[in-house]
Amino acid sequence: MPQPPTPVPPTAATAPVGRAVSRIGETVRGVFTVLDEVRARTAALARARRPLTRGDLAALRPLLFRHLGGLIAGIGFIAAPGLLADAPWYLEWWQDDPSGPPVQLLRDLDPASSAFYDYTHWEWYAGPSEGAERTICGPYVDYLCTDEYSLTLSVPVTAGGAFVGVAAADVFVRRFEGAVVPVLREVPVPAFVISAAGRVVASNTARWIGGSVFRGEAGFAVHPCDGLPLSVVAASAASPLRS
Repeated sequence: MPQPPTPVPPTAATAPVGRAVSRIGETVRGVFTVLDEVRARTAALARARRPLTRGDLAALRPLLFRHLGGLIAGIGFIAAPGLLADAPWYLEWWQDDPSGPPVQLLRDLDPASSAFYDYTHWEWYAGPSEGAERTICGPYVDYLCTDEYSLTLSVPVTAGGAFVGVAAADVFVRRFEGAVVPVLREVPVPAFVISAAGRVVASNTARWIGGSVFRGEAGFAVHPCDGLPLSVVAASAASPLRS
């Protein structure tokens, strides 16, 4: 009678990696939970008011303002072109200002202008518009808004089965690192967080700096954060400790 396979004993890094996956996933899900609130409120407005206008979207502001701060540096709704009766292109987008009230982001949304801001080309908009339920874009330097190294998390907004725009939030990488690097430091081997595109977001080692790209190098295991376009990568136990 064949014998069952011998279980592979866990390494010293197994439990810390599991904790890192859990806590990092919890951190990111917290932002997506906020976006789900924005999505639900926006969809309700779109169903109740036709045609929708910029003034209607102002009803989102108390909700947006309540969630600014902490991890979230910017948040709002980005309308699908043609959705609003009085603005073919529009962002109801607000940014955290530690020295005062939230500041609205204003961009040139005139297609005839040389400075026209066509947001539909950005990954954070294109992903949801093409059917992605959760998108994380970055890290990237946000030259158009804050000049900060940032992540943008986004979800699609639908009403009556039709795509009407995107709910999104900006998270500065430095704030994200502050939230997740402590748990990465508990992992006794090189470990880092990557986006779905393989770009490093946060790390416990200088060998894998933010913005570098992980291409499935040998000696590392990828641990997906369930339901999120994000993973934790950790070196095998045989790898040298981080430096």
